[in-house]
Order: sequence, then structure tokens, then C-alpha cells
Amino acid sequence: MKGSKEQYEKRKAYYARRLEKLNHTINQLSNVRLALVLAGCALGIFLYMTQSSSVGLSILLLTVASFVVLVFWHQKLRAKQNYIQGLYEIYDQDLKRLDGDWKAFPDTGEDFKDPAHPYSEDLDLFGSSSLFQWINTARTYRGRAKLKECLTESPVEGATLLKRQEAIKELAVNLAWRRRFMAEAGKTKGSFNSPTRIIEWAKTYDPSYLRARNVILARALPIITLTFLLLYFLTDKVSYWFPFVGFLVQTIILFVGKQRGKALEAVYAYKDSVKIYEKMLERFEKRTFKSDYLQDLKKMLYDRDGKAAFQQIRKLSGLAELISNRGNSMFLVINIFTLWDIQCMIGLESWKEKSGSSLGRWVDTIAELEGLASLAIIHFDHQEWAFPEFVSEDTGLVASNMGHPLLANSTSNDLSIEKHSGILLITGSNMSGKSTLLRTAGINLVLAYAGAPVCARSFRCSRMQIYSCMRVSDNLGENISSFYAELLRIKQIVLATKTQRHIFFLLDEIFKGTNSQDRHAGAKVLIRQLGKAGAMGMVSTHDLELGDLERESQRRIRNYHFREFYKNDEIHFDYKLRPGISTTRNAMYLIKMAGIDVDETL
Repeated sequence: MKGSKEQYEKRKAYYARRLEKLNHTINQLSNVRLALVLAGCALGIFLYMTQSSSVGLSILLLTVASFVVLVFWHQKLRAKQNYIQGLYEIYDQDLKRLDGDWKAFPDTGEDFKDPAHPYSEDLDLFGSSSLFQWINTARTYRGRAKLKECLTESPVEGATLLKRQEAIKELAVNLAWRRRFMAEAGKTKGSFNSPTRIIEWAKTYDPSYLRARNVILARALPIITLTFLLLYFLTDKVSYWFPFVGFLVQTIILFVGKQRGKALEAVYAYKDSVKIYEKMLERFEKRTFKSDYLQDLKKMLYDRDGKAAFQQIRKLSGLAELISNRGNSMFLVINIFTLWDIQCMIGLESWKEKSGSSLGRWVDTIAELEGLASLAIIHFDHQEWAFPEFVSEDTGLVASNMGHPLLANSTSNDLSIEKHSGILLITGSNMSGKSTLLRTAGINLVLAYAGAPVCARSFRCSRMQIYSCMRVSDNLGENISSFYAELLRIKQIVLATKTQRHIFFLLDEIFKGTNSQDRHAGAKVLIRQLGKAGAMGMVSTHDLELGDLERESQRRIRNYHFREFYKNDEIHFDYKLRPGISTTRNAMYLIKMAGIDVDETL
């Protein structure tokens, strides 16, 4: 962690210096440009009016040409400035993440929150102070969705997980590349829209534009019309009817034929995104990687002729730039004389025929890289954390020194959940750490199944489907009480044990919406049923009577607890997990702390 912070600070300082130099250069260039225009125009006009009109005109033309060159240079420096500014902000964000200030990051993944998901709400995967907010660096629409998918979908096969781990390790050490890759995505001024529309557009093409006679006609007609127009102005042997007829024919072809506006607008709407995709793919394809996972991703980017994806997207980006000229006020005349729309359509349909079906795969490759790069941050920042080992189904979860990745200075605990003792019953007083332990186990499993390192010294687990019932509340819109919502979540878990194998569940204070007798009886029946179905998991409870389940189940269900202690009339917790049933209670003490006179109420 210390090493990563030093690197972040060093690189942030480096880009701060580059920004300062660029800002100085840009300011100087602006002053030079202004001085050039004023001096050049004044000198040119003076010479034109007093001495030689040709010299004055030459100076004016030279001034205009120089001004144009300076404008292009200024634009290039501005683009570089924006890129360097993006890198500076990325490293600044890295430092904030290390210092615990990541909860102010704007992208919380709130749009991915799903109360119906089996565990994402309970484990704080999305929203304020969430796992997504902590690690996400994806900028593209599908990149964010890919990271969400990594955190919420069922674990892939073990071999793929191991390959993903190697890819994350390799990306982690390639800090500069990761940040430049991310900075390319940051060049867009607005947010990325879903690329579905342009991907679907690219899959189908109109072969009529590619027929030889139509291509020849589209290329030849403008040349013939413009030739007649030039001959009309240069000689008196060509009647104005010739260019007029050509102009009329081209107008009819352009406006009476097929409607091309929607197809052209579809490309124009994604012009900026396409340019970003090109640059991101170029960064990836020009980099050499060793891990099989990243090499396999690169292999998917080449077409049948061996042409790189970024080169193919560059061509589409160039066509999109040509289409952008349609917004020019003079475009109508140019469009008619050159059949501009048809030329663009020929280029687009030719591109789609050759490369269109691959666009979706290229965008998904970028998304995959963004997801992996986000997860690589964890390994770079916390190199002491372990990469999980995936074992047989008999092992549920065995971890040493496991803490919560989102909690600074989280207390670590050892945990062992295996087939012969697959359910842990966690008792303890209020605020002692029961719920946090459940979330700690759950969120580390989520990281493990994403291919990332986990907050533990060692971590072994099998591939399991995670289900939780921890945070439930009323749903007034659906007219559902919190107790009924809890029943629905538990029903989901029970059904999962009947239709799926390898279930891992997290239950926090179940059936708390009913009386103590029914709560105790219902919890006992549920835990027995889950154990009988072969599910593994953890249950936190205040019902100490449930501790009898350890003896009744012949220790397939095991008791663990947290304890508290009192010092100077204050309650303290060490958050350490211990075997056995809890022997302490603190509810009355906490009630007294709230200002309630317990003695008078009893």
C-alpha cells in the first residue's frame, strides 16, 4: 500500500508539472496568434493601401495561412491538455481511494441497484459507500455494466476464474498502461450512451449501395456535372443546360431515393464514442500481454484478413467525421453536387459488410478490459491481500484473517465452513459485529468470484450461489410489509436449495417481525431444512435458544459468538469471533444509554 501511494503521488506530481507547462504554452500561443493577426492585417492593409497591392495582399494571405496553422496547433495542444488533465485527475482519485475518501466519488452505481437480486443490496455492491463506488474506473456504458456483471452473476468455471486472476495480476503491475487506457475513455465530454443502436445498425447492410453499377454511377455523375460546370465558365461552347441537367438529376437521386438520414444520424450520434473505442483498442492491441486471458481477448480483435480492430474502427471514425459535415450551412449545395450522402452510404455499407458484425465483440472486449482494470486496482493497492484458491464442493469457505474490504482497519477473523459443519450460528449482543461478519464473508466471496483478491491472509472456497436475507423493508408501492418481504426472500432461498446445488446463504435476525416464540420455532425449522438440503451458510441471531441446534445436528450446525466488555461505564467490543454460544446481553445497558430509567419502567 505504501508503495502504491508513493507511485500515485509521483505520477500526480509529474502530470501537474506537465499541465503547468502546457497551460503556459497555450497562453503564449494565444498571445502570439492575436499579435500575428493584428500585426499581419495592419501591415498588409497598410502596404495594400500605400505601396504595393500585390505585396499587401500576399502578406494578408500569409497571415491567414499562419493563423490557420496556429489554430490547428492550438487545438492539438488543447486535446493534449485535456488528456493530461484526465490523467492528473485519475491519479488524484487513486490517492483519495487509498486515503479513504472514495465515498465522495460521483459514480456510485446507483442505477444498478436491484432489490430483487439475491444478495447485491445486502452486501452493499451498489449505491453510496458501495463496492462499485470504491473500485469502479470504467467509463463506457458497457464497461460499467461488465463490472456490475462480474459482481452479481454466478461464478464462472474454475479454470476461467484462474485465468482471470492472472489477467488481473498482470494489469495491476501495468499501472501506467491502465491509467492511459482509462484516460482515453475520459476524453468524451458527456456520458457514454448504450451502444446497442449502432451495434444493431452495423450488423445489417444494404447491398444495393455496393452494386458495381450503382457505385460507378455515384462516382461518375458528380465528376461529369462538375466538369460541365467548369467548361461552362471557362468556354462559351458548353451550354448552361448541361450542368443544370446534371444538377437536377443528382437532386432527384439524392432526395427521391431511399431515406438515408436515420442511418447517417445513427453513426453521427456515436461519433465521439467511436473515436474513443478506436483509441482504447489501439492502446490494447499495441501492448504485449503474457496472460492467456488477455491474449485470448486480443485474438478476437482481428478480422479474416488479419487487420486490427482499431484500424477498422478508425475507418468508421473517419466516415463519421465526413457525416458530421452535414450540419454545415453550405452542405446542401455540396451534397447535391457531390452526392455526399450517397458517397457516405457507400463507404458505410462497405464497412458494415466487412467489419460490421464484429463491432459488438470489439465493444465487449473494451468492456471486459475496463472491468478487469477496475478489479486490478484492488491488487495494486492491497498487495498483501490473498488471491482465492478454488477447491472442491466439500469446502464452502475457509479463510484466515478475513476482514471487510470497505471498512478501514477492519477487525480480522478466521472462518471455516465446510460440508461436515456447513452452518454457523452467530450469537452476540447488539452492535457486537454479527451482521458485519456476514457481510464480510459475502462481499469477499463476491470479489473471489470476480477474479479479484480478497481481504484475507488466505482464502479457499468452492463455487457457490450466494443468497442473503439481511436488509428487508416495507414496500408501500407493492403493499408489502417488511415481514412479508422477509418471507419472500427466505422462500427464494428455500426454492434455490431445491433447484440448484452449492448454495451459500446469509441470514440476519430472521423472522424478527413476529413474536419471540414463533420466531424461535420458525428459525429452527428453517435452519434444519437448509442443513438437510446441503446448503452452507451463516445465521446471526439474538435467540440463544437456537444454540441447541449444535447438539441436535451433531455439530453440523456450530455455535459462534461475539462478546462485549465494559470499562468506565462504557461498552466496548473487540469484534473477535469465538466458539460457543453468547453468554452476555447488553440491551438493557443500551436502553439506559438512551436516557430511559429502566428501574422505573420495570
